[in-house]
Amino acid sequence: MARLIIARFHAADAQDWVVVPVPLHRWRLWRRGYNQAAVLAREVTRLAGGMLAVDALSRHKATASLGGLGRKARKRELSGAIRMSPTQAAKVRGLKVLLVDDVMTSGATSDACVAVLRKAGAAKVVVACFARVLDEALDAT
Repeated sequence: MARLIIARFHAADAQDWVVVPVPLHRWRLWRRGYNQAAVLAREVTRLAGGMLAVDALSRHKATASLGGLGRKARKRELSGAIRMSPTQAAKVRGLKVLLVDDVMTSGATSDACVAVLRKAGAAKVVVACFARVLDEALDAT
């Protein structure tokens, strides 16, 4: 999956990017045992270079499963859920960030993460995901 993301990334200067995974809430991380976005981000960094900042973002609010929710409900559920780690903010300030996730559904989680990263001073944020749910599939829910 990481190789496929890198093939589409087209960044000759990948070592100049900070790679940040979309965070899971600690309870979901505890239940699952791993953060799939962090595993993917780690592999992207290993293959392409850059600096991995696995703890740059945190999901401090336990959100309900977003599956089956429409766009507005997803955005509402994520409101205030994502935060920048105060100790990690310097790692993104003025730099380019590659935000990594496995699946992007409506884009609400990515939007929330991008907003936090931009507020922390990231110069540019690019979202890299392995799969994207089509809008037609969202409209059917």
